[in-house]
Amino acid sequence: MVRPDLVVVGQRVVTPSGIRPAAIHVKDGSIAVVSSIGDLPHGCPIDDAGAAVILPGLVDSHVHVNEPGRTEWEGFESATRAAAAGGVTSLVDMPLNSIPATTTLDAFDVKRGAAEGQCFVDVGFWGGVIPGNEPDLAALLDAGVRGFKAFLVPSGVDEFPAVSERDLRVTLPTLARIGATLLVHAEVPGPLDAAGNTDAHAHPRSYATYLASRPNAAEDEAIALLIRLCVEYGVRTHIVHLSSANSVEPIAAARAAGLPLSVETCPHYLACAAEEVPDGATEYKCAPPIRDRTNQDDLWSALDAGTIDAVVSDHSPAPPAMKNTASGNFLTAWGGVASVQLGLPVMWTAARARGHSLERLASWMSAAPARLARLDRKGAIDVGRDADLVIFDPDAEFIIDPTALFHRHHLTPYRGRRVRGVVRRTYLRGRKIYERGQAFGAPTGMLLTSPTASHRACD
Repeated sequence: MVRPDLVVVGQRVVTPSGIRPAAIHVKDGSIAVVSSIGDLPHGCPIDDAGAAVILPGLVDSHVHVNEPGRTEWEGFESATRAAAAGGVTSLVDMPLNSIPATTTLDAFDVKRGAAEGQCFVDVGFWGGVIPGNEPDLAALLDAGVRGFKAFLVPSGVDEFPAVSERDLRVTLPTLARIGATLLVHAEVPGPLDAAGNTDAHAHPRSYATYLASRPNAAEDEAIALLIRLCVEYGVRTHIVHLSSANSVEPIAAARAAGLPLSVETCPHYLACAAEEVPDGATEYKCAPPIRDRTNQDDLWSALDAGTIDAVVSDHSPAPPAMKNTASGNFLTAWGGVASVQLGLPVMWTAARARGHSLERLASWMSAAPARLARLDRKGAIDVGRDADLVIFDPDAEFIIDPTALFHRHHLTPYRGRRVRGVVRRTYLRGRKIYERGQAFGAPTGMLLTSPTASHRACD
């Protein structure tokens, strides 16, 4: 047997075949062997996790890094540092909020250039679908984007306009031909416009006012449209940040019929409820919105049943002034929850309270997002995969202190919340990139930009 560069050993290792004692042998950044705990070579560095759990590195396939162009919101250095501290070893950057948006090959080159030398974790990229850019999609996929994101309603930034059903019908044949995945922000304008014409906006500091402005019907009608288009074109379709549990039944029926449809939701929909949001607490604002407890329970049931595949952050930060922290006006505040560093403890706290296991957590937050982004070397502790590992204490508790976050801005709806689960150490391809209480080293993340998910160095 070739001598490993490192062995990480623990009593509770989350593998595809279950949680068991194991020794993970790392060679040249990959997992070479997963052996019994007693099979330890002499003269090799060993990290003994003891009673802590060893999880596969999380894959967060929904992160708005915003660099270049809006780096004052978030950037590659700060976002990937926060990711490493949260046990996320790979993230996929969304194509909007940066300037330029990742909708052409030239823009993708600018985005990659901005990321060079700054990544503490591995970073992939989604391309964007906007009106008129269908001729750019094949070249973007060849250059290494993982798939394409579209909005059915205004995105909030001029560089990334929404697409109509007519636009999608122009684009979908090309996506089918090149075998690409379409990710969709699933809200349609009609119900939003109707809600905007009511007098519900009289109390802009009230979360109920904002919630009324984004009714379930906007999501439900959008998802019905996407299911119809999926039947017609057969394009692999992914619904991002599902909020409305009303759509669970039609999604389940579509999947049972064999449609290539997948779904994600986010920690804030599973751990926060509309009834708990204080007046003026605009850090909770996101689109689609956090809904009521009954809706939350139904999302958990869909996750347990496998109708929802993945849980990812939709990390979308903005400066405090844009979040209207002074006025607390929900209607004009920027929408987005900053949480890439907190997803693991927030989700584990909520999942554990509902009787779910660490194996399910790893499936939702590592394996499923890796499959979505076609990152074949990520998402599991298994031979041949990258040695992306998280040493996680599932029993330790802490109170979330915003000043301890590595995000560009410290706004979070989880401020002051007691959560369970502490990331002790994070390994990226066998190299320790984070240890609680220790300074970070140099960034060693890579850009995941080849169509086959091989790595291109960030430095």
